Amino acid sequence: MTQLLVLVLDDLALLDRVLDAWLDAGVRGITALASTGVEGARGKDRPTFLGFSRLSCTDQHGQYTLFTVTDAETIKRVVPATEAIVGDLNAPHTGIMFTLPVGQGWGLDKLCSSPPDAQETT
Repeated sequence: MTQLLVLVLDDLALLDRVLDAWLDAGVRGITALASTGVEGARGKDRPTFLGFSRLSCTDQHGQYTLFTVTDAETIKRVVPATEAIVGDLNAPHTGIMFTLPVGQGWGLDKLCSSPPDAQETT
């Protein structure tokens, strides 16, 4: 079954290693978005000067949200490869990972060995 695999990576220093591990595990395409949790969005611990927050990303804690559409067999390889880098995802400050089923998809045949039927209805 085709799945959307999502990882919110808490340690930005591990990004390149995680991307390499996913590719080595058979993922064909990954989207990476800079993201922040609610504390970052509300400005907690964000330095300010004269009421203006600094915009430099190097001073702010953030995450990267990675996602890919892939098959269950690939996910079975990606999860342990990810945890080998970030540690146990149940531990604090590592990140979260989850999957969602993909009921319909277009253009996914280049990413998955068994893309969802484009005519299938949910």
